[in-house]
Amino acid sequence: MSIAGQASNHGSLFRNRFYQTILISNVLLQIGIWVRNFAILMFVTDMTNENPLAISLIYVVEFAPIFVFSFIGGAFADRWLPKRTIIWCDFLSAISVFVVLLTLLYGSWETIYLATFVSAILSQFSQPSVMKLFKQHVHPDQLQQGMALFQSLIAIFMIAGPGLGIYAYHQFGIENSIAVMGVAFLLSALVMFRLPADEKPDRKEERTSNIRQELADGFRYVWRSKVLKVLGATFAIAGLAVGTIQTLGLFVVTERLGQPKEFLQFLLMVNGGAMLLGGILIMTLTKKIAPQLLLAFGMTVSAVCIAGMGFSTSIPLTLTLQFINGLTFPCIQIGINTLILQWTEQSYVGRVNGVLSPMFMGMMVIMMSLAGLLKKTFPLVEIYAVSGVVMLIGALILIPIFKHKPDPHPLGADAGSAMDSV
Repeated sequence: MSIAGQASNHGSLFRNRFYQTILISNVLLQIGIWVRNFAILMFVTDMTNENPLAISLIYVVEFAPIFVFSFIGGAFADRWLPKRTIIWCDFLSAISVFVVLLTLLYGSWETIYLATFVSAILSQFSQPSVMKLFKQHVHPDQLQQGMALFQSLIAIFMIAGPGLGIYAYHQFGIENSIAVMGVAFLLSALVMFRLPADEKPDRKEERTSNIRQELADGFRYVWRSKVLKVLGATFAIAGLAVGTIQTLGLFVVTERLGQPKEFLQFLLMVNGGAMLLGGILIMTLTKKIAPQLLLAFGMTVSAVCIAGMGFSTSIPLTLTLQFINGLTFPCIQIGINTLILQWTEQSYVGRVNGVLSPMFMGMMVIMMSLAGLLKKTFPLVEIYAVSGVVMLIGALILIPIFKHKPDPHPLGADAGSAMDSV
């Protein structure tokens, strides 16, 4: 009996051994990632006397692999056994971190960028594999609940993660902080051994296609599915809106609210706390809500909140809008992930994830790079208002797929046919 079947019979997601293991692994990974992000940020800031180019390079090595390796990682994730892929990625991340630690002790400090770069690359292979395991081992009725708890964990670390990384750096130094990162990645890999062996096909199938053909198959698969095609457009539009305002929150604090830049941390804390609460609410209250409705609702509320924060000059109103935005943001993330899993055959999960994810990240990073120019050209109120309208457009284009329901048995269907049979 599959783990998904066991979870269904027991009626509790938390009795699912796969889900227990993934949660523990994710906690360890989040510790490593947040210590990495902020300990390295503090270290580079100190070493370069706040050189903006050196600091921006941290974000370049963190986001660049998403563009370069997301498509490739998704395709290879469909080829490789998912459990083995995740374990190897975590092990290699740990090894790269310990190599960086050795170079810090005996060589140049600039190799600190390598830790972020390597783990960012490997995550493009491991994340699609996690999605494949979700498809295998979580009952379809529990996918949305499972994603909600995942989103809650992310929100917890959005609140605690920056403080954890900064505390580790100031209390223990960069060497010990990097050691913590390596140990966290290593423990995550060891925890994954709790999973059952990867499901292997009954007979060895000989691959006749190369990796380039399989990448093209992934794009064709998304293009043939009305739901996934609309989701890709929504991804890109949401990335435009989020990227435009991502780097301008500081100006909301200083220009619109008249507060010092340090006040930004309170907006982030309110947002993170609301995300945690929102994830819990979705997990308990929205099992029967279609994910496309959930996604559209989250984007609509976000559109109103974005525009409102641009117009607001009141601290209580801005904090309230930030709270509401954080409360409904899990609807977006959970709706997106659930749609991908529901409307994608198991053999295509990696490639579909590799096709869709860069649409959001690409648009977001492009707009982040243009945000400074926009700020010099247009008033902040107009930028936020337009961003809100863009986000609303992303919600409206979901309307044609509101009534679509996934095939309950998509695994035996031909590519694309399962999605478009409704």
